[in-house]
Amino acid sequence: MVANTLLLITAAIWGLGFVAQVLGMNYLEPFAFIGIRFLLGAASLLPLVVFFHHRKWLPVSPAHTVVKGSLVLGVILFAAGSLQQVGIVYSNASNAGFITGLYMVIVPIIGLALKYRTGLNTWLGCVLAVVGLFLLSVKADFTMGYGDTLLLVGAVGWALHILAIDHYAPRAAPLLLSLGQFIVCGCLAMVVSVFIETTSWEQVRAATYVLIYAGVITVGVAYTLQVIAQERADPTHAAIILSLEAVFGALGGYLFLQEQLSGRELIGCVLMLMGMLVSQVTWRDFVGLFRTKAST
Repeated sequence: MVANTLLLITAAIWGLGFVAQVLGMNYLEPFAFIGIRFLLGAASLLPLVVFFHHRKWLPVSPAHTVVKGSLVLGVILFAAGSLQQVGIVYSNASNAGFITGLYMVIVPIIGLALKYRTGLNTWLGCVLAVVGLFLLSVKADFTMGYGDTLLLVGAVGWALHILAIDHYAPRAAPLLLSLGQFIVCGCLAMVVSVFIETTSWEQVRAATYVLIYAGVITVGVAYTLQVIAQERADPTHAAIILSLEAVFGALGGYLFLQEQLSGRELIGCVLMLMGMLVSQVTWRDFVGLFRTKAST
């Protein structure tokens, strides 16, 4: 129960993080926001890494593996995060939450090329998600908005990021990889920002509270809660709860940004959420869940 509650809090933090990303564009340009956000996230993880190291809870990891993994993960994170952040400029928090959440469906599909098994539930979830995406984002003339298109490509990036984590996590301490990838991502974004954007200290100061939430809270705090919770939570249940990030993103957009969704778009959101859930739950999981409840 405690683990599931922590996961729900994590999903809420991440979902409301889309609101912070939208608000951040009122003060900073996309790459400056990304750079500062992830460097703040790295700074917030550093005390946790030091604590784990002091307690000798960090697995011994080859330095070259940590560096290589951090570079690969950081570059993918930068690409996916940039597409998402620029996409939000031309879209909204509600769409960002649901379209980004499609990575849960895309991961097993990409996994086919890597010879991972993909069950019937994944294909059913994919169909539901695609229909939902059509209703949410595709307009009457069968075109998709620029922002939603970037978010969709970004979702592919997040899926690749998860697969890359799956490759490197068994080979190096996850906390070190997280710290490294945030530093790489933040530095890449700051370099791009220096060349194509103009940022003043006044802008950064004006965005302080948004940056603290987007960087420290959504990265440092939420990541820590996720690590603590997933030590005790069932992986399938964890995936279902974390997918509610999209719902919290839409709720935050409605409450704080006055975003309105039409009936067609709401149906699309529901279908996309159903697709995400179905793709994560097999019939055996479903039956097992009810058997567990019946035995308690």
